[in-house]
Amino acid sequence: MAVQRSAVNPWAWSVGLGYNQGEVVSGDTRTLYCSGQTAMSGDGKPRHAGDMAAQVTLSLDNLEAILGEAGMSLANLVRLNVYTTDVDRLFEHYGVLTSRLGAAGVAPTTTMLGVTRLAIPTLMVEFEGTAVA
Repeated sequence: MAVQRSAVNPWAWSVGLGYNQGEVVSGDTRTLYCSGQTAMSGDGKPRHAGDMAAQVTLSLDNLEAILGEAGMSLANLVRLNVYTTDVDRLFEHYGVLTSRLGAAGVAPTTTMLGVTRLAIPTLMVEFEGTAVA
């Protein structure tokens, strides 16, 4: 049986912001739980200090790399946790995230949290995802 995904949205407003309130996943599935991905280079060095847009882009690139290594893509994402040290600044660049999710045809369940800091002080955003295939 193929994987079936059904959006659960008792209110329509969240879809306009790029996420579903819930998703029911059924069928034969593989589940990938991704660690938080930040703006780190391939050799483990933080990148783009002070540049939220660049950090969002690289963090998403890194999340996509994990998904790709598992034979998945953003299209398989069913859950996305977003951690940021500056919610207002992240919203200024949120279109980067929503456009990439939209291009993949998904609106994963999402929680955004403002935090005091991330593991490395120069990092401003972190994406933690769950994907099914």
